[in-house]
Formats: sequence, structure tokens, C-alpha cells
Amino acid sequence: MRLSIVAATVLPLAMAPQAASAGGDAEAGRRVAEQHCSRCHVVGDFNPMGGISSTPSFQLLVKRRPDYRDRFETFYVRRPHPAFLSIKGIGRPLEYIPANAAPIELPLEAVADILAFVETLKPKQK
Repeated sequence: MRLSIVAATVLPLAMAPQAASAGGDAEAGRRVAEQHCSRCHVVGDFNPMGGISSTPSFQLLVKRRPDYRDRFETFYVRRPHPAFLSIKGIGRPLEYIPANAAPIELPLEAVADILAFVETLKPKQK
């Protein structure tokens, strides 16, 4: 059982940077982020008063996290995402646990698209 947990975490991490480094479509990433990510995060100017208060906005991540690119490339294996998000062809790393939110399935290309969109955002000002 432990081996499958490690494999489910390591495999997506190994694949994600390849997908994001191939470049993405910022407009497609904006649509994905507005449709799915905005239920928890503030996403650009789309929902400035939305999101969950304890969840960082995309702009805050860009401004305050020097590793934001890595975080966006691997977001789907970072808590809490594995509990409800799956990537087509890879699956949901925690599929043995019931989803704690409405499940989302994205193609791997969406990871690169979201990162391309994030690169267009201006960091949130104080």
C-alpha cells in the first residue's frame, strides 16, 4: 500500500515539469482557473472578493513565493488538491479516499496552461 502512495505522488511530480516546460496556452489556463480554481482561490480580476479566506490568491502566490512556478506545476499533488483533483491518464493520487469536494478531472496540458496564465498576472499589491 505504501508503495502505491509513493508512486502516486512521485509519478505526477516527475511528469508535471515536463508538461509545464513545454509551454501552455494562457487563455486556456485562465478559463480553467476561472472555472475550477476560483471556487477556492482568488484568480486574477475574475473574483476579487471570492475564494476561501485561508486559501492564497494566485497573485499572492506569485508575489510571495519564489518557488511559485514549481508550486503551480505540481499543484495537483499538493494538499488539498489530491483529495478531489485527478489528471487524465494519471488519476487522483488519493483515489482510495472519498473526495472532500466536488471532483475535478483535468488533462495534463491544463497544468501548463494554468502556469502560462499565472505568468500573466501582476503580483497583488499591499
